[in-house]
Amino acid sequence: MLVSRIPPDEERLVPPNFITEIIDEDLRSGKYGEIVTRFPPEPNGFPHIGHAIASFIDCGIARDYLGRCHLRMDDTNPLTEEMRYALAIKRDMAWLGWDWGEHFYFASDYFDRLYEMAEQLIKEGKAYVDSLSEEEIREYRGTVEKPGRPSPYRERSVEENLDLFRRMAAGEFEEGAHVLRAKIDMSAANMKLRDPILYRILRAEHYRTGDRWKVYPMYDFAHPLSDYIEGVTHSLCSSEFIDNRAVYDWLVENLAGKCGLPEWPRPKQIEFGRRSLEYTVVSKRKLIQLVERGLVDGWDDPRLPTLAGLRRRGVRPQALIAFARKVGISRTDRTVDIALLEWAIRDDLNPIAPRVMAVTEPLKLVLTNYPEGRLEELEAPYFPPDVGKPGSRKVPFGRELWVERSDFALEPPKGWKRLTVGGHTRLRHAYVVRIDEAVTNDAGEVVELRGVYLPESLGKNPEGIKVKGAVHWVAAAGALSAEFRLYDRLFKVPFPDAGEGSFLDHYNPDSLKVLQGYVEPSVAADDPETRYQLERLGYFWRDPELGRGGKPVFNRIITLKDTWKKSGAPRQEARPEPRPEKETGPEDKVAALAPEEREVYERCRHVGVGEAEALQIARDERLRTYLEDCSAYGPPALAAPWVVHVLGKAVRSGEVRVTPAGLMELLARMEKGAFDRRTAKQALEEAQAKGEEPLAVAERLLAAALTPEELERLVEEAIARHPNEVASYCSGKRGLIGFFVGQVMRASGGRADPGQARALLEARLGRRCS
Repeated sequence: MLVSRIPPDEERLVPPNFITEIIDEDLRSGKYGEIVTRFPPEPNGFPHIGHAIASFIDCGIARDYLGRCHLRMDDTNPLTEEMRYALAIKRDMAWLGWDWGEHFYFASDYFDRLYEMAEQLIKEGKAYVDSLSEEEIREYRGTVEKPGRPSPYRERSVEENLDLFRRMAAGEFEEGAHVLRAKIDMSAANMKLRDPILYRILRAEHYRTGDRWKVYPMYDFAHPLSDYIEGVTHSLCSSEFIDNRAVYDWLVENLAGKCGLPEWPRPKQIEFGRRSLEYTVVSKRKLIQLVERGLVDGWDDPRLPTLAGLRRRGVRPQALIAFARKVGISRTDRTVDIALLEWAIRDDLNPIAPRVMAVTEPLKLVLTNYPEGRLEELEAPYFPPDVGKPGSRKVPFGRELWVERSDFALEPPKGWKRLTVGGHTRLRHAYVVRIDEAVTNDAGEVVELRGVYLPESLGKNPEGIKVKGAVHWVAAAGALSAEFRLYDRLFKVPFPDAGEGSFLDHYNPDSLKVLQGYVEPSVAADDPETRYQLERLGYFWRDPELGRGGKPVFNRIITLKDTWKKSGAPRQEARPEPRPEKETGPEDKVAALAPEEREVYERCRHVGVGEAEALQIARDERLRTYLEDCSAYGPPALAAPWVVHVLGKAVRSGEVRVTPAGLMELLARMEKGAFDRRTAKQALEEAQAKGEEPLAVAERLLAAALTPEELERLVEEAIARHPNEVASYCSGKRGLIGFFVGQVMRASGGRADPGQARALLEARLGRRCS
């Protein structure tokens, strides 16, 4: 067996991070002799790009340490899981390059042992059968601020609990009649520890075990014990399971050395921040809606973030591994700019994709001075000099050519460098041509171009002629008819599931365009796996499902550049808070949160964050991430109002320039009385606008602030300059106080404190009126 070792940083597939620091220390201390991780997806859908990132962490770290990574199906819910999903996961993980050898498992492999462990907890008085309803269990659990109450069934005897549990397993009871719960602590601050459910009754057939079982373990029970059974050392999971770790550790501690489990080594759970991707949804429920409504063509539609869809689009696994590596690993959640994924795909394809020419919206060009019937072959390289790879092909050239319709303009705009009547343009790898005539139909549409080629211009510019630009083309003789499927982002906004309405409201109807055109004949004999850069059009490959035995179908993998930035695609704030109806109360807002959002809300409230701020943070991943970063430097309850109300817009849009450290340094000084909240707010706003350190801005504002004597002088001058307004104020028009405050603020150049100015004005005017 391979022995784990601490690899040099330059040898690591996964860059050094807080997880590798923990593993390095575990190896140095001798805590573990071999590193064993696992990747445990649930087989209830097709794996997606989030699984690529998670498997990179799990399997990549094991590879770095010469350990092993298990692939295990977390199949404890027979209502949603299917073998086809398990096989899809296995196929896609192998496609990514992960090798688990003989260590391919199912949680259902351990159902007998897990049942035995449940009985062991019952025998030790650490688990009991509860007969409360689901609603009652939720009520008895309490809230973040209110401890839970013990179930009236909590003190059942061991004998009664064993009898009931065995009868549950025998199928005597209907679903919901009973559950098995761990007996931990109903007053624990971590609500996961308030007697979590370990087993529930499900009268459903399992895709592997059939109808043998009538009770099924919960994730929180099956997961840690499956890790323990397999000898996993480091159980790496995403941050939504951070509170579940307490249950993980409790089960490991209470079953160590029992039911065939060793006393040591014990598995250790470590959480990393989740990574979500802009312009994307990965929720199974939402993906199913896209499939069932016919908005995409099945689970492997190239627009979907599923690995099957990415593979069919033509993305290589190397690009996804490079993307996962670039994204990095941290403790906090992050929303990743989709441009990073697109960059990784382009970077992977650029050195391996031969350059060829195709025309997707063909317009015929007839060179009237080129001999009829003549066809010459021109030499064209496959790769540009900067790639540095050899290889070329013969490109036929003749009298009739196909050019891109969008490369011609009857009335060219300023700076046009492509085809136009009277203009000279180079054909890529060929001659310079001049367009003499544009033939139109009865509707005024251009249907054909006619012009001449300059015979002396092959490989050089003709003397005395200014050539503007170069365009791609395909000779009509020998051209291969082809279909081109232009895939784009599936949603029009970065956060399609944010805000009011349905995520389907943001569906991009132009995410697929199907065009009929031509490609040069050199591709006919190429390996089907070949990825091409169709010059000026993007990266393409042949669809593995469509066009078999007939006209080839080319999928666009990615454009050559980020066309969304160029087109001025609309920006969108990340997860703006939905506008509730007026009659909606705080309890309704909390009830409307998704389960993972409610967990965040409760954690925020537990550490003292206000209700309104906790709701917004729960709904918005970027606010949550920023606040989590702030908590490394001070109390999150102090930071939350400033993160939500002052920096919220910048944080949501990904354009925040104030660092969490800078914010907390400013707030710490404010709490010590160095300046007031108004100065802190002004400093934050200015720091965000100018990219400065907020504390430095606050100190500058303090240095520029008015002295009490200066403020008093400006107040007296404002009153003296406006006797009519003073008379109106004294006659009862007290709203004029705002007028006077404005006069003082303008006279001070914004340096006066408006609150102090108002108080002083009210006192002075009060004396004038008395």
